[in-house]
Amino acid sequence: MNDLKNLSLPELIETLQPLGLPPFRARQLFSWLHQKQAVDFDQMTSLPSNVRAQLKEKFIISRFVPCRTESSEDGSRKYVFKTADGHGIESVLIPERRHLTLCISTQIGCAMGCRFCCTGQGGLVRNLRPGEIVGQVLCIVRENNLGERLPNIVYMGMGEPLANYDNLITSIRILQDENGLNYSHRKITVSTCGLVPGMQALGRDTDVNLAISLNAPDDRLRSELMPVNKTYPLARLLEAARSYPLPPRKRITFEYILMRDVNDSDRHARTLAGLLKGIRCKINLIPFNEHPGSEFRAPDEQRLLSFQSILVEHNYTAPIRRSKGADIAAACGQLGRLDGEAAH
Repeated sequence: MNDLKNLSLPELIETLQPLGLPPFRARQLFSWLHQKQAVDFDQMTSLPSNVRAQLKEKFIISRFVPCRTESSEDGSRKYVFKTADGHGIESVLIPERRHLTLCISTQIGCAMGCRFCCTGQGGLVRNLRPGEIVGQVLCIVRENNLGERLPNIVYMGMGEPLANYDNLITSIRILQDENGLNYSHRKITVSTCGLVPGMQALGRDTDVNLAISLNAPDDRLRSELMPVNKTYPLARLLEAARSYPLPPRKRITFEYILMRDVNDSDRHARTLAGLLKGIRCKINLIPFNEHPGSEFRAPDEQRLLSFQSILVEHNYTAPIRRSKGADIAAACGQLGRLDGEAAH
């Protein structure tokens, strides 16, 4: 049966039309699903009993409940969910100075094959459906009793969001709908390794924030680290970034994971500064999160600060983002490392 959590409000209106239910009933139902988080049609007391009976016959309401949670010393919390077909997916709630950030997943595994990332080591299993993506948000908002204190959402968990484009867009529309959680575009960021057609579509279809995982200032090195660069090299990627429709107060975020003696020299910093010239952006510098079996190491503090200072001299905003949750395998690039345990 059809899971109602997979449907945006316009899709829900269309789905209920053959049952003779008008749009206002769809809005009521949507609100019960996302604002009130009803898990049973009988809870939907504003719907007549005969309507609830109709819905029970034809639809289901999925509900995400974590099968495991882990808490980090820094206050981050990782949630491991079990999908209906037995796979584990992971989300991380991260405390920031003035807000919370929730990192959510869009795929089980990943096909991009970036050498520094754990998630893609086992390849791609499947895309997550919209209800599975939104379900992570709904569950964590409920579990932490966040109410109106909604966390910022970053699509930076397991998987490449733009490789699951249709389900990504549906999930964004569900989150932004005023009959649901009513998320502002300012609180949602989609991160990509550089799927250029998806970036162009995202700019046309949404007004959310864009982050690009860059990690190297030249094609040779980036292709070694990120196979996607062989299909969409830097010239195409940066052309798409320059033409991306940005409102006056928004910037593209470039994520740059610094790996010792790989991409962290002063020369790399100067090349990067020239490469991004003319793009309204900021550069998040992320020291590599070391994990067992990885060939890479994090740079030392002096190297980090030297790299940052060169970018600042070139008038870039370049904060050092020290990933949280490393002690529970929840830091950037570590999700999915324990996926084999996630379904137990």
